[in-house]
Amino acid sequence: MNCPKCGNIVPEGASFCPNCGASLSSNIPQFLLVTTPTIAGYKIQRVLGLVTGLTPRTRGVFGKFIAGFESMIGGEVTAFTSEMEKARWEVIERAKNRAIALGANAIIGLDVETSDLGLQAGIVLFSATGTAVIIEAE
Repeated sequence: MNCPKCGNIVPEGASFCPNCGASLSSNIPQFLLVTTPTIAGYKIQRVLGLVTGLTPRTRGVFGKFIAGFESMIGGEVTAFTSEMEKARWEVIERAKNRAIALGANAIIGLDVETSDLGLQAGIVLFSATGTAVIIEAE
């Protein structure tokens, strides 16, 4: 049998492609991302290793101006909300792409963090770290 995604020859009875990690069974989602060390209903067949995604972000002068104005009023600083949300999904997607390149079909123990680079430039580093694994339904 050949993988429908990459065309690689897949062993008989396999639930995932050992080359690209694509699901060969309808009961396994294409790719799972979880913060937990295990996934209920699935068993980890193989641990492929650590994957990360990083992006340093800063707001431009206009964004800082709007944020300064919003902080005087109080409440949520919406000038940063959308950028932070985009950065969070960007680092998760980068980690996912690295996991797929290793042949994973899931990431377990996913952790997303932020930190100030401390350069007095308002640069925030977003990072996503997890363990790339190959899973199959129990």
